Amino acid sequence: MSTPPPPPGPAPLDLPTVRTAPKALLHDHLDGGLRPATVLELAHHCGYDGLPADDADTLAGWFAEAAGSGSLERYLQTFAHTVAVMQTPEGLQRVARECVADLAADGVVYAEIRFAPEQHLERGLTLDEVVHHTLLGFEDGTAQARDAGHDIRIGCLLTAMRHAARSREIAELAVRFRDRGVVGFDIAGAEAGHPPSRHLDAFEHMRANNAHFTIHAGEAFGLPSIHEAIAFCGADRLGHGVRITDDISVDDDGRARLGRLANYVRDKRIPLELCPSSNVQTGAVPSLERHPFDLLARLRFRVTVNTDNRLMSATSMSEEMVKLASTFDYGWSDLERFTINAMKSAFIPFPDRLRVIEEVVKPGYALLAG
Repeated sequence: MSTPPPPPGPAPLDLPTVRTAPKALLHDHLDGGLRPATVLELAHHCGYDGLPADDADTLAGWFAEAAGSGSLERYLQTFAHTVAVMQTPEGLQRVARECVADLAADGVVYAEIRFAPEQHLERGLTLDEVVHHTLLGFEDGTAQARDAGHDIRIGCLLTAMRHAARSREIAELAVRFRDRGVVGFDIAGAEAGHPPSRHLDAFEHMRANNAHFTIHAGEAFGLPSIHEAIAFCGADRLGHGVRITDDISVDDDGRARLGRLANYVRDKRIPLELCPSSNVQTGAVPSLERHPFDLLARLRFRVTVNTDNRLMSATSMSEEMVKLASTFDYGWSDLERFTINAMKSAFIPFPDRLRVIEEVVKPGYALLAG
C-alpha cells in the first residue's frame, strides 16, 4: 500500500508569490500612481513643459528622490507635475484606466482610489465632468482587467483639500455620484494649521446623507489631529493615523500602556490606513524597522496595508507586504488578517465585503499557506 504524499507546505513569501495573493487597498491617490511614461506622454500632448526630466527612468528616480526628503510639504510638491497632466477628459480617463490595470496585475481585488476633483479644473472642466471622466476610466480599466482574467472592484473617494474652502462642495459631489462609483469622501493636504474641524459642514453633510468618509489625520501632525477627526468630525477611518502611538507607551518589559484616545480608537475598531513606505518618506516615522505597524498589529488595532502614492514611493501593494513580512517576520496568516481588516473597513455594502472575504481572500490565502 503506497504512502500518500505529504501535504504541500506554504508557498514562499516572496515578491512573485505575494503578487498572486488577493489584496485589498484602501488608501491610494490617483495622482500619486501614474506611470512615468504616461506622465511624459500626457505632458507632451497637453503642452506642459515643467517636468524635471525627459525620459521615464530619470523621471521615476526624480519623483522617488524628491518624495523622500523627510518632509510632508516637500512630498506634496511632487504632485504639481502629475496633476498638471490630468486636466483633460483623455488624461483623466487614461490615468484611471491604467491605475486599475496596474493594481489588477499586482493581485489587488478591491481598491478605493482617491483624488481631489478641485485640482483638475485648469482647462475648463467642471467638477462633475472631472468625476464623470475619471469614473469612465475606472470602468474601462475594470472591464479590461476582467477580460485579462483579473477580477477587481474599484471604489472612488473624492478628496477635498484641507487648505482650501471647497470641502462642502466636494462632499455634495460625493453624495451626488455615490450610486455611480463614488463610495466616500476624504480631506487631505498639509495637516499643520489646517485642522479637520474647519470642514465640519462637509462631514455633517456626509453624515446627514448616511455616507462614508475618511480623514487624513495623525501623519505629520499628532494626537490633536486624530482627536478632532474622531471626536468632532466622526471619521469612519483614519488616513494614516500612525501618530496614535503618541498615546501609547511601552515599558521595559514590553507591556504597552494605552491612553484614552488610543484605547478609544482600538475599542471602536477605527481602521488605520497605514502606508509604511510613505510614512518613512514623509518623516512620520524614522525607518521601516521603527515603524509602529507591528506594535499596532500586536495590540490588535485594525491595521491595514496601503500604498499611498505608488509613483512617489516606487512601490506596490505586493512590495509593501513583502517589506512588512521581511521586517517583522510575518507569515501568510498575518497578511491574510491585514487584508481581511481592509475588506471589513471598505466603504461598500456588508454583503459585498463578506463575499470578497469568503470567496476570494480566504481561499486565496489558504492555497498559499499550504
